[in-house]
Amino acid sequence: MTTVQQPPAAPSRPGVRPKVVARSGLYAVLAANVAVVTVFFVQAGFASNTLIVLGRLTGLYGALLMAFQLLLVARLPWFDRRIGMDRLTSWHRWTGFSVLWLLLTHAVFIVFGYADSSSLDPVNQLVDLAETVEGVLRAIVALALIIVIGVVSARAARRRLAYETWHFIHLYTYVAVVLAFTHQVAAGTTFASSEPAKTYWYGVWGFALAAVFLGRLVLPLWRNWRHQLRVTAVVPEADNVVSIYMTGRDLDKMPARAGQFFMWRFLTPDRWWQANPFSLSAAPDGRQLRLTAKAAGDGSAALKHVKVGTRVFAEGPYGAFTAMHRTRPESVLIAGGVGVTPIRALLEEIDGHAVILYRVATDRDAVLYDELRELAHAKGCELHLVTGPVSPDKLAPSELVRLVPDIRERDVFLCGPPPMMNAVLGNLRELDVPKQQIHFERFSLAG
Repeated sequence: MTTVQQPPAAPSRPGVRPKVVARSGLYAVLAANVAVVTVFFVQAGFASNTLIVLGRLTGLYGALLMAFQLLLVARLPWFDRRIGMDRLTSWHRWTGFSVLWLLLTHAVFIVFGYADSSSLDPVNQLVDLAETVEGVLRAIVALALIIVIGVVSARAARRRLAYETWHFIHLYTYVAVVLAFTHQVAAGTTFASSEPAKTYWYGVWGFALAAVFLGRLVLPLWRNWRHQLRVTAVVPEADNVVSIYMTGRDLDKMPARAGQFFMWRFLTPDRWWQANPFSLSAAPDGRQLRLTAKAAGDGSAALKHVKVGTRVFAEGPYGAFTAMHRTRPESVLIAGGVGVTPIRALLEEIDGHAVILYRVATDRDAVLYDELRELAHAKGCELHLVTGPVSPDKLAPSELVRLVPDIRERDVFLCGPPPMMNAVLGNLRELDVPKQQIHFERFSLAG
């Protein structure tokens, strides 16, 4: 265990809570649109059959949530910097399952409602609707696609699929969206009820699709055209860890912060099609960017063979794991293994006194340790290298209090392997560290 300590630096101004503002804004937008949809539904009048009434209402709510889901996957920088891609991905996932159940309920209620008013059984009623009502067949295809996407998005199935396979299947969501919207235009009662309702729905879908087009296509293409990133150096840090340095044009205008990550795509003949998420391992300085990665798969293992001069297509920056979310003037930075990369970048940017806890199995696993030690010394911070096997827990509540007696009064930034992060989060809860002072992020990308 190594400790470096100097008198603490002057505390920085505690930050506001932009995450609460952004989250409350999204909830308010959704609630307002639910109210508008309900009003238009009531104005359109009710069918005599209760099942048909409920079917139409669940269909409208399902359409609204589908548009809201597009907003969650749009990767708009304002929301991403405040909420974080991992939280947006989690919301996207649960919104997706809500859409699936609402649309299934819509289909069942509509079919059984019309069957109750006719002499047909539900199966023949569905066939009759598909043959006689414009847009119903498209709706059936859309629902089938959404069911398939929902099945492959379940955790058990997701673990068995390569990311590229899952992502390719997931792209059919956009086909389902288009088919569902055309069904709504052709058969939706709110479209026929009034011009304001029609204008509203065109506006909702237009805004959602425009957000996806801007965040997923226009912004990445524009940023890469502007910055023209190229590899300038490939530096081994350990047996299976490598740092890649990049430079480009106008990097001082790139809105990246310490703690964020990019989806990196190295434009080589064998890897141009594959993107991998890696955090910045140094705070952006306007001149160069650096990532540091451990060989954990084919994509990351191939990084040590990247040649100087290789063009890089970077999507991002993404993530809310930044000093923007600080609530206290002093901090604790907890890193596990290669999770030290965003922690090292944060230490470079962060103001105020910080305590760094670096958890590794052995001293040899302490990647970037020399840099951490130099930074800690220069900034007057404490650095603890915590080594040893997983059990007993070297970051148990009693150990955390021993290393950082005032941990409840500090912001805690945490990054490392999922089991380690889960254990530390549990220990912080046991110590009653306020939730708003705990900052962590997992590599997740919505859609």
